[in-house]
Amino acid sequence: MIKLQVNSKSYSVEASPQMPLLWVLRDMLGLTGTKFGCGMAQCGACTVHLNGEAVRSCVTPVSRAANQQVTTIEGLSSNLSHPLQRAWLEEDVLQCGYCQSGQLMSAAVLLREKPDPTDEDIDKAMSGNICRCGTYPRVRKAIHRAAQLQKEGGKQ
Repeated sequence: MIKLQVNSKSYSVEASPQMPLLWVLRDMLGLTGTKFGCGMAQCGACTVHLNGEAVRSCVTPVSRAANQQVTTIEGLSSNLSHPLQRAWLEEDVLQCGYCQSGQLMSAAVLLREKPDPTDEDIDKAMSGNICRCGTYPRVRKAIHRAAQLQKEGGKQ
């Protein structure tokens, strides 16, 4: 039995300690916002937070997350009130949307560490998140917008 804290809720799961965290989140806990992309930590679609740091859940064994704080896209906010979610909608970032939960989770770590990022900061932080639709300019614009929303009093 592995105990997890996911989005501030406690869970106990029967899983192999080596099972990727992604499969526990999606298949055992029903949190399907986190996507499977490449399965090799190369595309970023599966990005979640483990104790506030961005990790690729497709290659993170669930045993590493035991008794740690896991946050998925469902935990970013329950009502789309997070500045990043608001900015994503305002800047119409989504195209197919498949990579966007991973993009948002990486961007959340960036904004926590650099509340007013430059284009270079954004490009560097987001370089591990691949978007097959090529929404990179809109992602960058939305991150700047989210930074502004945070300054105006939006929550992080």
